[in-house]
Amino acid sequence: MKFFVDTAEIDAIKELNDLGMVDGVTTNPSLIMKSGRDILEVTKEICDLVDGPVSAEVVATEADDMIAEGRKLAKIADNIAVKVPLTWAGLKACNVLTNEGNMVNVTLCFSANQALLAAKAGATFISPFIGRLDDLNLDGMELIADIREIYDNYGFETQILAASIRSVNHMSDAAKIGADVATAPPGVIKQMANHVLTDKGLAAFMADWAKTGQKIL
Repeated sequence: MKFFVDTAEIDAIKELNDLGMVDGVTTNPSLIMKSGRDILEVTKEICDLVDGPVSAEVVATEADDMIAEGRKLAKIADNIAVKVPLTWAGLKACNVLTNEGNMVNVTLCFSANQALLAAKAGATFISPFIGRLDDLNLDGMELIADIREIYDNYGFETQILAASIRSVNHMSDAAKIGADVATAPPGVIKQMANHVLTDKGLAAFMADWAKTGQKIL
């Protein structure tokens, strides 16, 4: 499973990228707002930093305006994935931008039917929002499984990009189900390394090593 980091914070992306943990980056208007940066400037900096797809989201709601914004965003770098919402206007924009040779990430997906439409429209990525479904006491992972089954049934090449990830369990569950990509905040990705038994075992090793009085360096 590919890891995309869900942030517009350059330092956080760089830290994970240096460890080989970044296959791409996703941004959205809220993350751009939190960064306090100009969208074109910070997106260009992210694209220069990572080799994989960098999702930059349109903010228009009408198809023609989405297409125009998408074309402008796509000019930032070759690894831009234009992000559009899963509306009829967004699907139209997806189809046009895809046919022009651009990567397109269709976001705000909450049903298998929506995901099927996005695949038919030629989306490069579909972004089902796990956490927001969980917030409504619905099973976000069930949606990932449903999309996986449908895409496999018909050979759709659209990649399932598990989004709105809130926990390390979301990451492992998405991987087990077969999501192609998971995008998560930097903190969640880093938390995946943590385990109480690892900490306990390391403490025991260090205590025993201290008793030997030895040094390696």
